[in-house]
Amino acid sequence: MSQMKHDEFQFPFPFPFPIRRFCPAWEDESHPLLLPASPPPSPSPSSLDHPSHLYDLVDTFINLDPDTPPSHVDNSPFDDSLVLHLLPPLRVSSPAHLIEPGVDQGLLLVHSLLACAEAVGCRDTQLARSLLSQLWPSISPTGNSLQRVSYYFAVGLNARLLLLHNASVNGNCGMTSDMINDAIRYPTATIPDKMDALRLLHQTTPYISFPFLAANDAILLAAQGKDSLHIIDLGVKHSFQWPSLLHVLGSREEGAPKCIRITGIVSLIRETDDYLITELKSSGQQLVDIATSVGIASLEYDLIMEELTPSLFTKEKLKVREGEAVFVNSIMQLHRYVKESRGYLKAILQAMKRLEPTLMTVVEQDANHNGPFFMGRFLESLHYYSAIFDSLEASLPRESPERAKIERFHYAEEIRNIVANEGTERVERHERADQWRRQLGRAGFQGVGLKGMGEATAMVSGYGCEGYTVALEKGCLLLGWEGRPIMSASAWQVQHSSRS
Repeated sequence: MSQMKHDEFQFPFPFPFPIRRFCPAWEDESHPLLLPASPPPSPSPSSLDHPSHLYDLVDTFINLDPDTPPSHVDNSPFDDSLVLHLLPPLRVSSPAHLIEPGVDQGLLLVHSLLACAEAVGCRDTQLARSLLSQLWPSISPTGNSLQRVSYYFAVGLNARLLLLHNASVNGNCGMTSDMINDAIRYPTATIPDKMDALRLLHQTTPYISFPFLAANDAILLAAQGKDSLHIIDLGVKHSFQWPSLLHVLGSREEGAPKCIRITGIVSLIRETDDYLITELKSSGQQLVDIATSVGIASLEYDLIMEELTPSLFTKEKLKVREGEAVFVNSIMQLHRYVKESRGYLKAILQAMKRLEPTLMTVVEQDANHNGPFFMGRFLESLHYYSAIFDSLEASLPRESPERAKIERFHYAEEIRNIVANEGTERVERHERADQWRRQLGRAGFQGVGLKGMGEATAMVSGYGCEGYTVALEKGCLLLGWEGRPIMSASAWQVQHSSRS
């Protein structure tokens, strides 16, 4: 395939503007996207002559492969006859002297994506549709890591445009994710699809094993000397975490616990979740068999099909027994309950505190995807998921069906939720480790330093892929890719006020 010519990308304003405006030096401005759209200022001659900052920004997104030009197939996931009918492309040339060999494809692609996101953020739907129409031929769910991640961000922008259209016509954005998928003819991931993607992610990367190892190590230390354990697993979707913990507990020097109870909180969304319930019940029986084989006298595995609310966390509803050591386990779940105000999350955390847990383990995506401004969230999430897609590129070949499943059925769902949705429909509200420290501290918890640095490093090395990093910071274990934080693991105990 011949290399794409520079003039095949056409922009409605001078080339450097969007990237200059949203590079790190400009990020602290008062977010002009919240104001009515106005024509962008013309770039100064010096900015045209010295575009090095553009390439610095692009380098943070991508590992360029100059030998792989963008695909020239129509990757648009929607039909022209729908409400998002694309307008004819605008024809404004971009200055060719800004393009450097080996960088031009990635630079153009990131620039185009940011320009489209800015138009969407300004609710300039005509410009956004035009830019989107020019973007589709250059992106693909089967290309290099940048093309793949850009494809899923473009799908998110497409869905956001549909929500804006619906709001302007009906006066609200009352569309669920499934309704959006139907409208843009984008297949909704089924529960079996998601489960398969999760298993593949577990097998090929440390993004699932890391949180399990960190949480299990903290539970194991806190369970010393305790014979009756009750683990409350929030938002349970699988039981991958527990076999290794049962094996270690069964072989501890002081003897195996006499009784372990695992209570999974399942937040049902639709009727097809019957598949999930069947899978979980089957997994529960497997855990019972494992427990018996390692010398644990009794293991009980129960499911509670109820939305996670403050009223759920009572000893009566969770059937907490006298003398049990209670453990609350949250693997990438608490961010779903942040909502617009933090009052709801605080109420949930305070309800958990009243259970008087021996320990609460918290693993979360270490990223700020809950800012108040759309463009800030878009930039942060593009950085974040670009790093993840780069790590998948380093682990799996481009033609790998396993990689395609992981990206399509796991990460694409998160990306679209962050980019397209607002209000109660936006649940992927990831926050930084420091923010979680503040929230948990205000709710009455204090951190317990994790000690599994060596084990985590060895586990990550076992995947045989250079680039993953493990760090210990302020008692939290951090997993990253090429220095970019991906997730944080921490452990917490109830803070008891001292009395004189």
